[in-house]
Amino acid sequence: MSGTKGARGRRFEGGLDALAQRMNASVDFDRRLLDADVAGSRAHARGLARQGLLSADDAAAIDRGLGEVRDALAAGELAWDPALEDVHMNVEARLIERIGDAGRRLHTGRSRNDQVATDLRLWARAAGEALVARLGELRAALVHKAAAHVDTLMPGYTHLQRAQPVRAAHHFLAYQEMFERDQGRVRDALARADVSPLGSGALAGTTFPLAREGVAAELGFAAVSRNSLDAVGDRDFAIELVAACALCQVHLSRLAEELVLWCSQEAGFARLSDRWCSGSSLMPQKKNPDLAELVRGKTGRVVGAWVTLVTVVKGLPLAYNKDLQETQEPLYDAVETATASVEVMAGMVADLTLDTARLARAVGEGHLVATELADYLVSKGVAFRDAHDTAGHLVRIAIERGVELAALSLDELRAADPRFDADVHGWLDPATAVDRRDLPGAPARPRVVAELARLSAELGLAAPAAPAPSPALATPDGASDR
Repeated sequence: MSGTKGARGRRFEGGLDALAQRMNASVDFDRRLLDADVAGSRAHARGLARQGLLSADDAAAIDRGLGEVRDALAAGELAWDPALEDVHMNVEARLIERIGDAGRRLHTGRSRNDQVATDLRLWARAAGEALVARLGELRAALVHKAAAHVDTLMPGYTHLQRAQPVRAAHHFLAYQEMFERDQGRVRDALARADVSPLGSGALAGTTFPLAREGVAAELGFAAVSRNSLDAVGDRDFAIELVAACALCQVHLSRLAEELVLWCSQEAGFARLSDRWCSGSSLMPQKKNPDLAELVRGKTGRVVGAWVTLVTVVKGLPLAYNKDLQETQEPLYDAVETATASVEVMAGMVADLTLDTARLARAVGEGHLVATELADYLVSKGVAFRDAHDTAGHLVRIAIERGVELAALSLDELRAADPRFDADVHGWLDPATAVDRRDLPGAPARPRVVAELARLSAELGLAAPAAPAPSPALATPDGASDR
């Protein structure tokens, strides 16, 4: 091998066909591994020196040269050469140019197979930890928004039909739950990626007495791989991380969809800050929720990355196959897309303004307290199915009269069932209806306030000051509240 051009060496005559070279090269995307590659090579060189396989002078020259090459490539002072195929050969060739023969000794006991497997795990670990941090910021934004709307009621929906009143805080905290689980899934994937393949060689280890555990510890890995074939021949850690990203993106898409609906003129429940919207090239009155739509649209991209990964790996025999190069771009794109989407969503949630007056009017329309009539009769000893039937009959009467259930007189209620009494109208107050649902996981005010306190402590946020219960949850017409 010339040490400067690829990894073909004197086994081959001439160079690759130009078309083959373009397809074979990965440096346009695997340059993301620059920091990981240099960190892995530095740790490998120090490990070789500790085992007496590399002189102290050569190890020092390699360490210094790698730092210089990394800085020059990162700053654009050195150009990436696609003829060198990938980040690994670009770094090694430039190292040899700078320090000579010492650079040629760096690859002792190592293959590009275990090198790239190590670099990818280092990259996945760093990128995954960044995603975990961004998810923490999104969770915090949702908790802050929930704390501001403990006493804002809104319609809860099933089938996109108004169903029962809930607290807006409870709605925001539902998404917090989703993203908390997403955080856990990313952490789980990172735990299984936290294994060093370095020392596995091309597929069968090496004859050199490498101290694998010491190098792994220096790189921050929790363990070393137990099977060299598996270590270089699989990318399930990448598949698992991308699967976590895909599910996270699905949750982001659901929230984005609600923001689009809430900000429509038909719903009018909320407004997004101008920072997250765009206008129309034709219609000057338009304010389009473009960023929410883009987050929603990128879901197909991230899910597609997962499909690509599992499809690439599904038919591969052991151990390394060049097909595995095709796992890199979907990994990078999925993690980077999910991370950017989480950051954008956190900003949109933080800047979101709810129209509390519009929400209050919506809660008062559509017979959302019909279940309370059924529950009232159950409290009087009526079987639920019979009570449900009576409540449905009363809804039909209210619809025919064009009024809400609370507008029906006691005589009208008693005509449907004589067990209705004067206290039934208190059950039909939306705030009362929500607070009667006082059990773990439900939207009663004390439960929501307690959950906010728990989450604030978990996320290291300032404990939210629980607002005093408001006897009038609706604000005056036209008012809105952040």
